[in-house]
Amino acid sequence: MKQILRKTKFITIVIFIIFAVVASNGINHHKLVTNAQLANKCLTTGSLPCNDTSKYPILPTPNPHLKLSNQERFLSAIANKLPSIPHPGTFEYILLHSYGAVFVNQEVAIKLPSKVIFANEQETQDFQSTLTMEKVDGTKDCYLQKSAAEALDNARASHNISLKSGYGEGDCTRSFATNLRFWHKYANNKTLEKVRQGKETTILGVVAPPGTSQHLWGLAIDLRISNQKQREVLYQNGWFQTVENDVPHWTYIGLPEEDLPLFGFKNKVVRGISYWLTPL
Repeated sequence: MKQILRKTKFITIVIFIIFAVVASNGINHHKLVTNAQLANKCLTTGSLPCNDTSKYPILPTPNPHLKLSNQERFLSAIANKLPSIPHPGTFEYILLHSYGAVFVNQEVAIKLPSKVIFANEQETQDFQSTLTMEKVDGTKDCYLQKSAAEALDNARASHNISLKSGYGEGDCTRSFATNLRFWHKYANNKTLEKVRQGKETTILGVVAPPGTSQHLWGLAIDLRISNQKQREVLYQNGWFQTVENDVPHWTYIGLPEEDLPLFGFKNKVVRGISYWLTPL
């Protein structure tokens, strides 16, 4: 019953997005009916088209005047970033909730993965080989995607912002092996199975499961931040804290702070730290 309710909610959101796009973009009636029928087919038969986001129109730049929920805004913003949106309750959906903030990045130069989990080192390396990387100024071995590195350099040029470790390699883009090593430091296979079942989520604010870290994508960094001025200059350059309770962790979204609600982000303050969280 819970699975049916989750699926119903998911399809309702998809249909709502379709109607919102029609109202704003003038999509023809035939296209609307076709897409709505595909959504209903998923609900009634469980067939795959509901997961194929290419079947649905995509919202243009978020419009504050459209009456959409935060979840609807977020899903419509990432619809052209992932080949499929994971179903609620699945391991992939749990990970998208925790680490999916990067998928709203609108910069053409930013490369995003086509899925939220890399299975092994080879998949990770294959993706990383497609990235345009740049070393962060003043670091020993800290590499990020070029746009992210330039934005961080700009922030650090005006304020003293140190990497968590002080030198770089583990703070920036990581290998699958490094992600796995950090996981084994804080968790184990039993923990992973509980995460897969949706029974454990706290650990996701401490360490990412193997193959799922934003650090694998060249769009995250661990920093030592001690005052609001440092935070403000990072905000001004598109860097935000998006993983609840992971205090050193910063994500490159590349958007102005005032635009984050338009993409569905929810602001949550935890022990004085302002996080921008996905609304999933």
